[in-house]
Amino acid sequence: MTKDTPSEPALAPRTRDAEATKARILKAALNEFARYGLAGARVDTIAEKAKANKRMLYHYFGSKEELFQIVLENAYLDIRQAEQKLRLHELDPVEALERLVRFTWEYYLKHPEFIRLVNSENLHRGQHLRKSKLVSIFSRKLVEMVSGILDRGVAQGVFRPGVDPVHLNLTIAAIGFYYLTNRYTGSIIFERDLMDKAALDERLTFNIDTILRLVRA
Repeated sequence: MTKDTPSEPALAPRTRDAEATKARILKAALNEFARYGLAGARVDTIAEKAKANKRMLYHYFGSKEELFQIVLENAYLDIRQAEQKLRLHELDPVEALERLVRFTWEYYLKHPEFIRLVNSENLHRGQHLRKSKLVSIFSRKLVEMVSGILDRGVAQGVFRPGVDPVHLNLTIAAIGFYYLTNRYTGSIIFERDLMDKAALDERLTFNIDTILRLVRA
């Protein structure tokens, strides 16, 4: 190696810079897509907020649609990985199911961008999510986890047999998702502030009670 040849460690800062730039782009893209959806999001705005340029964005992510797909995939992986960290298999089945309902509700409250991304993807009929093998793998793990909870509950005589884990997952998501996506119209129609802390606490109690009633023996 001559003195003019760059050594391998000298490439590390450039690698770190590239990863930092991609991270900033993904963060800016998450905010933009969550606010305006795929159709309304602007690449110029994403690049500006990421302190990058469009050339870099296209170099790293290919296109706006490919960037949206990665942001969407990351959002799903985040909630799926968080669910696995609950270690529900170690808990009593009733406690495990209650914790999952509580977690789902609290996750939606803390991550409104997830709800908006899901709504945006449904407008596109799931065409981007369909391409993700990782999301499929982690989603199967969720179904397996809930199936295990149900099986343990049946074995202990506390849950009735025959509950479909997919339908149960859909119901757990729906009772939280619908409430929050319709909070503005719901507050007007039912003449109460659905986002008041007391109302949110009451809703969580209702969600837990509803799910447990569905599965109890």
